Amino acid sequence: MAKLTVNENGPLKVEGDFTLTDAAGNTYNTEGKKAIFVCRCGATKNPPFCDGNHKNCGFEGPSRAF
Repeated sequence: MAKLTVNENGPLKVEGDFTLTDAAGNTYNTEGKKAIFVCRCGATKNPPFCDGNHKNCGFEGPSRAF
């Protein structure tokens, strides 16, 4: 089972058993990872993964899923 946590003003944290696939059908290797962080701000230099740049670009995003 996968767990998705929406972090306020930050990335999505994904834990558990999951596959990460983008809109083009590319699958990202997450084997052996207990958790990953997926960028929401668009400023990452390592898409789709968070690299912490949300702290520098002024990203604001709610922690509630609407």
